[in-house]
Amino acid sequence: MIERYTLAEMGAVWALRNKFQKWLDVEIAVCEVHAEDGTIPRDALAEIKAKAAFTVDRINEIEKTTDHDVIAFTTNLAENIGPASRFVHYGLTSSDVVDTANALLLKESCDILLAKVDALMEVLKRRAFEFKDTPQIGRTHGIHAEPTSFGLTWALWYEDMKANRSRLVAARSAVSKGKISGAVGAFAHLSPDVERRVCEKLGIGAAKASTQVIQRESYAEYMCTLAIIASSLEKIALQVRHWQRTEVREAQEAFKKGQKGSSAMPHKRNPILSERICGMARTVRANAIVGLENVALWHERDISHSSAERIVLPDSSATLDYLLAKATSLLDTLVVYPENMLANLNLTRGLVFSGQLMLALTQKGVTREDAYVYTQRNAMKVWDEGGDYKELVTNDADISSHVSQDEIARVFDLKHYLRNVEQVFERVFS
Repeated sequence: MIERYTLAEMGAVWALRNKFQKWLDVEIAVCEVHAEDGTIPRDALAEIKAKAAFTVDRINEIEKTTDHDVIAFTTNLAENIGPASRFVHYGLTSSDVVDTANALLLKESCDILLAKVDALMEVLKRRAFEFKDTPQIGRTHGIHAEPTSFGLTWALWYEDMKANRSRLVAARSAVSKGKISGAVGAFAHLSPDVERRVCEKLGIGAAKASTQVIQRESYAEYMCTLAIIASSLEKIALQVRHWQRTEVREAQEAFKKGQKGSSAMPHKRNPILSERICGMARTVRANAIVGLENVALWHERDISHSSAERIVLPDSSATLDYLLAKATSLLDTLVVYPENMLANLNLTRGLVFSGQLMLALTQKGVTREDAYVYTQRNAMKVWDEGGDYKELVTNDADISSHVSQDEIARVFDLKHYLRNVEQVFERVFS
């Protein structure tokens, strides 16, 4: 059973306290490099590191006057540091601090999300092997198609999340880059070497080129990656919603003691988690559009991206974190009904074996066109008049003149349809 989930970890990443702490980490790293180069006295660095402190309330109070959060931040630092504060923010523009700190925040977010993806993949792998040999009817267009393995669905989801993990690792690399290049990215006051060393101290890369801001293609990559992962989770949740339909009932969300499904209908068991996942995934995709819109800025920068990012970066990170945890819990405890799967597979009285029968006829020299006619005309009788498909085709003279009863029996053998499942599992899990 997955432990009860809270948003505490991701919430702490995007809390104002942590944001301002990351700003301070950047400012201190810059001061350290300045001290190494002799730009500022080492005793001033020691004083800055000893006294640098802030409070969120005081920054917010100062910002009411300044209307500038970074200035409010450095002012609060100066109140605590004293005269040595003149060396804080030396040679920097606000975005040097904000964007470099964003790299730290986004890197932390990716690490949390990667851990959640790993937890989900563990569940998917375990349940894939649990149901590897469980037959289920496959559906296309919502209509019964051919038999498949229920485990293959889980293996597919595992492969999806494996690809999503690679996407998230790539996005982590893209956003884990800072910049200390000044007001227009030309290093007018500090050298590229200062930028390199500051970023090394912070454990991130340095953008090879920038304007006053890190270019937002990398942020868009992060946002789109989160949207893709959310879409994969929605795909899973949508399938669960179908399985839980009363007419299908092949699987359902766990229904705990004391849970209630409806204020009016006491009998209801609704797929509430799956529906929640589907709904919230839409918000992550919508936020990805904001990430793409933020790519185009005027000249060396404007500020149109900033206000939107304060919403979509934490919101999408926290939402996907929540969705991953909920999806993991949902699938870990999903109640499965193999007997209903088999009953549904047989619901059309053998129609789902028509494709294999057509192939068996072509192997006996019947043209594909004729084989299609023979198999379809019997299938339509079952659809329209009822009856058993295997019995009808066995008594069809055109079919029985080409294939024996034993060969027809093999056509209707489920093992034939699942014979390559093991190879798929080897490809996915090896």
